[in-house]
Amino acid sequence: MQTVTRWYHFVAYFFGGAFLANTIPHLVSGIMGSPFQSPFATPSGEGLSSATVNVLWGVVNLVLAYLLIARVGRFDLRKTTHVVVLGTGVLLMALMGAQHFGRFHGGNL
Repeated sequence: MQTVTRWYHFVAYFFGGAFLANTIPHLVSGIMGSPFQSPFATPSGEGLSSATVNVLWGVVNLVLAYLLIARVGRFDLRKTTHVVVLGTGVLLMALMGAQHFGRFHGGNL
């Protein structure tokens, strides 16, 4: 049975990719026991949050990514358009993260 991919499915896959990419730095930093920037720090996005807060924030991002990718429409890894839209969300969020977090960690040379 062929299902129709509606425009809002692509929007969900794009943002699902963005949330998926945002999972990585928070979850990895938290698991490593390192403080890292989060929206809950002071100032928001610039101050450091505890490792525990980052693990929780990473898991929230992972859940949101799951909901947007797996529960909206019928995401199919074999459909190039689905993967490209998801990958674009991952790439843009990763580039934004590199620019933002690079200011604090010496990555913007």
